Amino acid sequence: MRKSFDKEFMARVALEAIREEKTIAVISSQYEVHRAQIVKWRKRAMEGIAGIFEGKESKGAGEKEKVTDELYRQIGQLKVENEWLKKNLERLGVKEKRGLIEPDNEEISVRRQCELIGLNRSNVYYEPVGITEETLRLMHRVDEIFTEYPFYGSRRIQETLVREGVWVGRERVQRCMREMGLRAIYPKRSLSKRHPGHKIYPYLLRDKEISRPNEVWATDITYQRLKRGFVYLTAIIDWYSRYVLSWRISNTMEVTFCAEALESALEKGSPEIFNSDQGSQFTSDDFTGIRLRKGIAISMDGRGRAFDNIFTERLWRSVKYEDIYLKEYEACREVCEGLEKYFVFYNTRRYHQSLKYKTPYEVHFGVSNEEK
Repeated sequence: MRKSFDKEFMARVALEAIREEKTIAVISSQYEVHRAQIVKWRKRAMEGIAGIFEGKESKGAGEKEKVTDELYRQIGQLKVENEWLKKNLERLGVKEKRGLIEPDNEEISVRRQCELIGLNRSNVYYEPVGITEETLRLMHRVDEIFTEYPFYGSRRIQETLVREGVWVGRERVQRCMREMGLRAIYPKRSLSKRHPGHKIYPYLLRDKEISRPNEVWATDITYQRLKRGFVYLTAIIDWYSRYVLSWRISNTMEVTFCAEALESALEKGSPEIFNSDQGSQFTSDDFTGIRLRKGIAISMDGRGRAFDNIFTERLWRSVKYEDIYLKEYEACREVCEGLEKYFVFYNTRRYHQSLKYKTPYEVHFGVSNEEK
């Protein structure tokens, strides 16, 4: 039987996800709601909050009616656009199409929505089993192996697990890696899942000598394990000094927390070039728009390039080995507090051999240890 939820319940669950005090996995278990549904409610709630501050509701309603009338007069154009939309929807997977379904839409039935996007209706009502403790342990171990050997793909990770006595298929290892956003560092056809409608920018750093702070910044996202569940971490790092300018964590991989980290970093300065991979978060208009408005040149890792963003990969290795694996955080709030302390240590007290045993703070701001 299909579950139904009242608006108050949906709002309460969405607020839990927005607070980010608990992981999506914990919220899903607590309220017995699928993780994909929670992510959808959270997104709708965030979009709805912005509408509270728009003002002039009556004027907005009138404009909406005019737009609706105009759309009805353009049936011929809509037919062409509908064909174009269907062609592009074919590129989406079942999971992405499920996220487009609106069960509480009173104007278009779920059956009709499925027909429009080319989705079998049975996929809408299928509720996959939530993340179990055994699956979390497997994901944590896959993360440990990958952190130690970032050039290992799913085959080698599976072989490592089998030799440790964990009998697991390669497809399951691949699913875990996709969920965590892990990709082996070696040349291959596709380094990152990108959005087909987003613009891809060229890689600007090939053979470029980085000689000063704020010449190049870079960013990435990594999986961070908790005792019960996991979160995602993004950070903005200066390539020359290795200084971490800002960071954010989130229980979903939406673009919002990446954009917040970028806005925070830009309060401290502005780079000439900003590099990222081709992930959908970094190619989105929300993220690229911030850089374009600031006049920052956009650089993206080339497809099949193994080491285009190697400095952030090294940062993730340090964060996990020197903090995450040692502390075994239980909740989002704990990992936030722990990473706050760690990044202060990383920037001001951790000596880098590549920086001639100076700290990122000393190199970035051009000060000696006595002047700090």
